Formats: sequence, structure tokens, C-alpha cells
Amino acid sequence: MTADLLISGGRVFRGLAQGFTDAIAVKDGRVLAIGADAMTAAGPGTRRIELNGRVAIPAFNEAHMHLLPYGLGLSQVNLRAEEVRTLDEVLRRIRTAAQALPKGAWVLGRGYDHGELDIGRQPPAEELDAAAPDNPVFIVRTCGHVGVANSAAMKLAGVGHNTPNPEGGVIVRKNGKLTGEFQERAMRLVKDVMPEPDQARMVDAIGAACDHLASLGFASATDMNVGMTAGMNEIAAYDAAKAAGRLPLRMWQVLAGNPEGIAQDAWAAGLRPMAGDDSLRWGAVKVFADGSAGGLTAAFFDPYLASVGGGTGVFTFPDEKIHALLKLYHEQGWQLDIHAIGDAAIEQVLLGMEAADSEAHPFAGRRHRIEHCGFLTAGQRRRMKARGILPVPQPTFMYEFGDLYVRNLGHERSDRAYPMKTWLDEGHHPAASSDCPVCTVDPFINLFTMVTRKTNRGTVLGPEERLTPEEAVHCYTWCGAYTQFAEDRRGTLDPGMQADIAVLSADVFAIEPEAMLKTRADLTFRDGAAIFDRHGEAPGAVAAQ
Repeated sequence: MTADLLISGGRVFRGLAQGFTDAIAVKDGRVLAIGADAMTAAGPGTRRIELNGRVAIPAFNEAHMHLLPYGLGLSQVNLRAEEVRTLDEVLRRIRTAAQALPKGAWVLGRGYDHGELDIGRQPPAEELDAAAPDNPVFIVRTCGHVGVANSAAMKLAGVGHNTPNPEGGVIVRKNGKLTGEFQERAMRLVKDVMPEPDQARMVDAIGAACDHLASLGFASATDMNVGMTAGMNEIAAYDAAKAAGRLPLRMWQVLAGNPEGIAQDAWAAGLRPMAGDDSLRWGAVKVFADGSAGGLTAAFFDPYLASVGGGTGVFTFPDEKIHALLKLYHEQGWQLDIHAIGDAAIEQVLLGMEAADSEAHPFAGRRHRIEHCGFLTAGQRRRMKARGILPVPQPTFMYEFGDLYVRNLGHERSDRAYPMKTWLDEGHHPAASSDCPVCTVDPFINLFTMVTRKTNRGTVLGPEERLTPEEAVHCYTWCGAYTQFAEDRRGTLDPGMQADIAVLSADVFAIEPEAMLKTRADLTFRDGAAIFDRHGEAPGAVAAQ
């Protein structure tokens, strides 16, 4: 049997247990052979890729991100800390965007970090009013759990000084006056009055986001909270994107399960767990238990430091309500993908999951997940392991927010956060991910963080939790596949596996960690077909722009 594709001339990482080989052959979208057998399988018609010092790995799997919101956000005002460190720059960008829009059109911004701004605080509504006096404005903090609206936006939302806090949310006031800040579920008050994107725009956003991820070496990804932007129309948009050939990545879809989400509407419409196919699979439901540690809304037993105001964060729901949601979705057959960051929120979720585990509906084999799972105890880890509950962490949080964690929680708790090595050693299969657009989706920053435990300011947090490069890639490939019940098809490069392969510009297993930050994907294959080709090496692929 003659191979369709041969990748050779360098190292090929097959997987953590399998190690390295020097060649891989592909036939009909599957790995045909490795090593000397791969070389023998090549013939005159075989496409050949020479590594020349580069490395090939199983394609990355983005186990936790928000793909449609990320695609839509590409057209919003970019306020991320890599570019925006001052209030003046925030306001300048908002002013520029407003001037390009008609009066009354919404100005939306994403990604600011008040901890990185020169003012060290949230920008209040009146500052946004001055920048865009004729437009409603809503900007969302990088964590996605806090946002600030201007007066026009609050007026459209019907929010006034006496508007009560909704369940699981906070409308922030200072001296009885609205500041414009909305936390957690209170953000829905503003978001619900924004115009929804139409299907054509959503399809374009899905396609643009997928194309960008493919350029980074991903062949699989996740949309973690489907339905929170345009309701049930998002399901139709994904179907349309697939039909139009705008879905190059394999997608694991997670329905929004909070009461304001669409999980129950989707169930009523006949959508069932594991519906779809390997390209677009509807597998899970997401429920929020708390907020973010950077935004002071993750729920902890011990309070935040007094220097940042103390408090123990925000529970999204009381115990009985979230436990009922977990039981409902578990018994419907969905995988539970539950957001919990602080130890108190993790405890609330574990108690609910343990109560839902029954003889009639056992947890065994369900691979329920706690998303983020950032600050947990050894006892909580043991209980997760006993029921096969998986952590799905974002190591890049340590890179982007680690110094803010120290400011909010102190060094001791920050050192123990996102314990990748401990999880891996204990057999938890932690699926590294980014929570994009909360953090950058660049996988090489995530790899760097897992290997070094360094923040973007160079602070080392919990060095005992460092991984080897092989372990880090394993967490970003096989572990993601495992959380999606796909480890029998992808995540390693054994004969018979799907030929989802990334060729990286440098051998990340041999270079200094800092060099990982400059590494890029040169080629990304799904089923042996190039979905990204930076240098035009694979015939029929489109070279990078």
C-alpha cells in the first residue's frame, strides 16, 4: 500500500507513552506506518514533507474555548493587556470605534485587565460616556465575568439606581451610585438588549476563528457555552458553517446550561447527547458555579486579601439550584462541563455531582469535567479521581494573570494554583486549554507556561508543578481528546489513528523554553489534508497570508 503523505527528515512525537520516531506515513486520512515502515510505504506519487530540524506532533486540541464569541470578537475593540496598559488608550480606542459608527450603534470591547491598567481599577461609566457620548458602550474584562457599561447602555438595559442584583450577579454601586460595572449573571441585563448577529455573520465568525486556530496547529477545538450570544440560532449557524465548508476543525460542542442558556430548549427540540459526527459533536452542557480569581468573583473558603477588599467571591447559584441542574443534565446523559475556579465553588460542584451519582445513573465512564478547577484541595482531587471527574485547566492563566493572583490571594495560594504536574502524576488527565478569548489561544505560550510556571512578568509560581515538554504536549493533545471520548482516534500518532498532525517551526522538545514563545505552526493536517500551510509545502493548500 503506497502512502499519500510522508513526513520525515526530523523527529516525530508520537505521544507521551510512545516517544519519538523519525518518519510517519499517511494513507486515506489515517496514520499508515511509522519509522522505517513509513519510508518503505512511500512511492513515486507520495507527497513528501521534509522536517529539516522541525518537529511533527499530534495536532493540538483546544479543549476549552469560546470559538464563536472569539470569531465575533475579532471585529470588536481590542483592549487586551498586550496592547492596552493605560486608561487613556482604552478611551482612545473606544472613541475611535464610536466615530466610525452611526449614532446609537453599540461599541463593544473585549479583553481589558484593570489590574494591568495604569489606574489599577475599573473604568467607570462616566469615562466611557465621555469617549462615546452618542453610543451605548459595553466592555468586557479579559476573564469574561466582569463588564463595564456606559450610561446609554444601562438606559437601554433598563438599569437604574434601584435595580436589584439578579441571582448570582452584582450591579456595582459606589456611594449609592451606579459605577457601570456588572459582575457575573448581572452582565445578562446588558447583553440581552444588544442586537444579535445574523447567521451569515456567525458563519463568517466561525470560519475565521477556525482558520486562525488551524494556523496555530489546532485540528480540534471546543465552543464552551453555545447559545449565549444568539440562542438556538447558534446551533443552526454551526450546521450552516459545516455545510458551507467553513468548519476545518473537529468541534466538541457544549450547550449553555444556566437557566438563561439554551440547553433545555435544545433538549425540547430533540437534540440529544453525542448527536452529530466527528466533525461537529454535541456532547456536553456547561453550568457556572462562580466567577474569576482575577476579577475577585471566584468563590473561596478563605477571603481575598484585605488589600484588594477581602470578600469570598460570588456563587452563581445557591446549592439546591445548581445541584438540581447538575442532576438534570447528568440524568439526561450529557457530559457535565462545570465552571468552578475557587475551592468553595469546586466543593459546591463536587457535592452536587456526588449527589447525582446513583445506581440508576452512575458516573462511571461519563468523564464529567470541572472547567478551570484552579484552586482546589488534595481532598477534592481525591474525590474527583474516585468518580473519574476530569480537570480542564488553563495553564496560560498563570502566564497572563499569575501576578494578579498573587496580588489578590497571596503567594501561597497562587503557587498551588493549576497544579498540572500533580494532576498528571495522580492520573487526572488534565486537558490544557486557553479559555480564549479570555486568554490568547496561542498554544506556544501555554507550552512555555507549563514548562516554566512563569508569568508574563517572569514570576515563577509553584516550580514543583513544572512539566517536561513531552508532558506539556501530551496535556494539549491526548488529554483533550480523552475529555471528548476521542482518544481512540486522535491525540497520538499510532498506525490507524486519524492523521491530525502539526509541523512546528522548531523542535519544542529540544529548544530553550523561551524559544517556545517564538515557535509557530508551519503545517496543520486534518485527516492527512492540509488545513494550514505557512510556506506552501503541501500541494493544494493555501499559503499563509
